Amino acid sequence: MEYKKRIVDDQLDLKLEAFGATSIVGPKGCGKTTSAKQKAKSFIEFQDEEQRENLIAIANTSPSKLLIGEKPRLFDEWQDAPKLWGAIRKSIDDSGENGLYILTGSSSKDVKTPHTGTLRISQLKMYPMSLYESEESNGSVSLMQLFDHPDDFDGCVSSMSIDDIIFAICRGGWPKSLMNTTVRSKLEVAKDLYRQTYSVDIGNIDGVKRNPRWAQAILQSYSRNICTLAETKALYGDVKANFDMGQTAFFAYVQALERLYIIEDIDAWCPAIRSKTAIRASKKRNLIDPSVAVAAMGLSPEYFNRDFKTLGFLFESLCLRDLKIYSAALDGSVSHYHDRYGLEADAVLHLNDGRYALIEFKLGSHEIDDGAKHLNQIEKLVKEYNEKEKQCPMRLPDLKLIITGTQYGYKRDDGVFVIPIGCLKN
Repeated sequence: MEYKKRIVDDQLDLKLEAFGATSIVGPKGCGKTTSAKQKAKSFIEFQDEEQRENLIAIANTSPSKLLIGEKPRLFDEWQDAPKLWGAIRKSIDDSGENGLYILTGSSSKDVKTPHTGTLRISQLKMYPMSLYESEESNGSVSLMQLFDHPDDFDGCVSSMSIDDIIFAICRGGWPKSLMNTTVRSKLEVAKDLYRQTYSVDIGNIDGVKRNPRWAQAILQSYSRNICTLAETKALYGDVKANFDMGQTAFFAYVQALERLYIIEDIDAWCPAIRSKTAIRASKKRNLIDPSVAVAAMGLSPEYFNRDFKTLGFLFESLCLRDLKIYSAALDGSVSHYHDRYGLEADAVLHLNDGRYALIEFKLGSHEIDDGAKHLNQIEKLVKEYNEKEKQCPMRLPDLKLIITGTQYGYKRDDGVFVIPIGCLKN
């Protein structure tokens, strides 16, 4: 199958230009090895059963011998030979060169190394595919272009129907699912990843024996509360209602699922526009891909013909996944805003030059007015704050966006851009 270009490809080029080695991390099945092979000029795969024993024996006794080969040299499943880390670190120190090595491996195996890779081995995070990478979004609207030249926007049209969006949510951005040919086989990938996570990977991550039923219950609770500000005690209570699980164990399981890159909460944005007690600092609960939540809840695309409320939360998760991928390419980050007065922005996209966008996610067109009202109220709060704090004013939002599941994109009279998710790219 022809390689589908990933947004992370350009980020990997920069890492190789700046550091001696790059370690690509991310959830299992997101395409780390495939993308790394596009850049590598030679590679070693420790999962190759015919070579495995020999390669691990060399790695344990003379790891520097495995470094011989054309550069950049890729080591896939490097955690099976942890002594390689030190050999790579020394090789970089000795040569002083950049772009020598790429490391990839299963997120389900965490290895403690005797030395950090600081300033030598840089880490690059990879996500499942965005809708633009899977070629479902037509990419007619660039986030960067919107920031740089908002006045140039003259509308857009998405070719994604609501059924297309529902299927993309249930299937997820897993490259393997795109390679499959039937609807059933495409949907099976996320289900299998979910099962592997709670039954196998949760114990393999650090060699600690864990109860698969507990891990499954935590994932199910997270899925039911996806894109909400559910308190930790509520999630714990949800699990405790069915299982005799201690609080310490609960936190340890959640931490393991975070290290597997399955759980990935969204941090709160806490600007000074209201008193500290007014702005909620709770994290927004989220998973790396909405398809994991669909699998955990045992749902199918047909289910969402009658449950639009759950679909709305999952649509938000899909948009957050894509925004994280797009913002990483812009050296940015994503947070959310919510205060105790009910004012919220589903997402705040920050660029490293200080610019930011306030964003709401609305699946249907009938919710757009309400979303725009929220964004304009937050902008008004910033203006009011600046009137009082003239010595240290806060930057006004550079963009106000509503990302939708609708067909048409346009700019409203109040300055809010309505952009279909099926038109967006970085």
